[in-house]
Amino acid sequence: MSLDERTVHGLRIVIDRDQCVGFGDCATAAPEGFKLDADTIATFLEPERVERERLLRACDACPVDAITVWDAEGRQLVPPLT
Repeated sequence: MSLDERTVHGLRIVIDRDQCVGFGDCATAAPEGFKLDADTIATFLEPERVERERLLRACDACPVDAITVWDAEGRQLVPPLT
């Protein structure tokens, strides 16, 4: 499993690069935070430049749930648990 992980604004953000299919919705929603690499897989740019709520929306925009976000207490925020 290929994971890319960052902690930003008290959020632990993990991109599952094996699950990503390159729609790019995260990069569209927060282009300063995410980009698609040469393999059209999501990767981080400078997510600390994106305000917290927009960063959460960008992560949640992934249609295949390849981005998971937890808060500082370990609660999963994205994708939302039902």
